[in-house]
Amino acid sequence: MRIGAGAATRLAMRILHDPQYTRPEDRGASAAIGNFDGVHRGHRHVIDLARRPGVALGVVTFEPHPRAFFAPEAAPFRLMNASARAHRLEKLGVEILAELPFDRHLAGLSAEDFARDVLAGGLGLSHVVVGADFCFGKGRTGTAQMLRDFGARYGFDVTVADLLEGGDGAVSSTAIRAALSEGRPRDAAAMLGHWHRIEGPVLHGDKRGRELGYPTANMALDGLHVPKLGVYAVLVDVLEGPHKGTYRGVANLGIRPMFERQTPNLETFLFDFKGDLYGRQLSVGLVDYLRGEMRFDGLPALIAQMDQDSAAAREALART
Repeated sequence: MRIGAGAATRLAMRILHDPQYTRPEDRGASAAIGNFDGVHRGHRHVIDLARRPGVALGVVTFEPHPRAFFAPEAAPFRLMNASARAHRLEKLGVEILAELPFDRHLAGLSAEDFARDVLAGGLGLSHVVVGADFCFGKGRTGTAQMLRDFGARYGFDVTVADLLEGGDGAVSSTAIRAALSEGRPRDAAAMLGHWHRIEGPVLHGDKRGRELGYPTANMALDGLHVPKLGVYAVLVDVLEGPHKGTYRGVANLGIRPMFERQTPNLETFLFDFKGDLYGRQLSVGLVDYLRGEMRFDGLPALIAQMDQDSAAAREALART
């Protein structure tokens, strides 16, 4: 895959980064508030409750994730980066995304200051929806009931959504991370309402895949929760460029023990594809976990296993 000039994927959804610069035509929106990591079924339930006829649908979220702000040295935990989250929210019909910079100023606002200065005064929201476990303001002292009280005081309605239950309890980002860590992408997808996707630009790799007859699109996992290492059957969306579209493939997520790479990444082989993807934005959906990482005695054994993995992935995807 030769190098190509990638460009940022354009969104029709309007993204706001400073509530003090909200356009007059964007005020009065009805918005769901939360981190929306993964944009799972529980998040969609909250967003659906924010839909009102004749009113713009919005989402208020934070970047970076507050957890990353307060514990920057913690292990990566996010299910998706900001770009992937924006794409998923746009697919749900969100018209305005207020992606607020989570910094010392925002973290230091009291619950009432956040409600008055950001939600009411800054964004000018008419209606707010939060989950029953929503906490906000300095020290997470604000509760959903407090938000109701502030809404009555500062002129916006508040709806509190019950937690959505799945087959084994509440749908949550924590449960989804556990399923991915255990190599259960279909269980994760059942909670997400879509395949778990890793999104980002195609990077230059070591070109070994091309030499082996399996050219791969290489992607970093920076800042993301790393699912169980191994080989997956995948569905791939090329988000831009002349090859924009959906493809099937097989991917290795890991460190490639035979080549002693230390940092895990995602290497995806697209079936029946020829073209230039370097620099292009890809979204790789994990469908089935096929096997764990293996060490091989030599290249012939590795190629033979790659042939088997491709056949297994095609078979798995044929059932999807």
